[in-house]
Amino acid sequence: MSMLSATPRLLCTAAHQKSSVPGTEEENGTPKPEPSAAEKAFIEEKTQLEEQLKDVTDKYKRALADTENLRQRSQKMIDDAKLYGIQGFCKDLLEVADILEKATESVPKTEISTANPHLKNLYDGLVMTEVQIQKVFQKHGLVKLNPDGQKFDPYEHEAVFHAPMEGKEAGTIAVVTKVGYKLHGRTLRPALVGVVKAP
Repeated sequence: MSMLSATPRLLCTAAHQKSSVPGTEEENGTPKPEPSAAEKAFIEEKTQLEEQLKDVTDKYKRALADTENLRQRSQKMIDDAKLYGIQGFCKDLLEVADILEKATESVPKTEISTANPHLKNLYDGLVMTEVQIQKVFQKHGLVKLNPDGQKFDPYEHEAVFHAPMEGKEAGTIAVVTKVGYKLHGRTLRPALVGVVKAP
């Protein structure tokens, strides 16, 4: 008789324990309780912080890219200043080179002989000076342009006249009236030329 009376009590206890197990409300379709105000505030603050972090990271990456671009531009300006800082000085020296070249060309070759030692010594001195100045030019990246017979290039040549010439292709340079110069690949002074035009 005592065992029969104990059975309903055990069943009631088991039912009570089953109903108190966590998660059984969700299984039964009971809605999950709403988050508290503190939890909502925490979630909102977390979202705001994540957005701020993303914004700051983006700004940081942009600042790095801008700094790198500025560094590269500054380096290029420094390199250009090293290469082309002597540009004005070179232009002035070109006039000296032109005068030396005209001086050597103006001396009649028939007069240069041992019979006229003073003129010969003077001419030899001019030639040596001209050769030496061209060596100095090349040392500093200044190269002479003498484009006789080449195709006309507006970046390196300046046409002073156009004329038809028999036996020469149109667009080629027939006469060089003044040689040009390039400094480290950049045209410092275009060569003054006469260009062949089609008849």
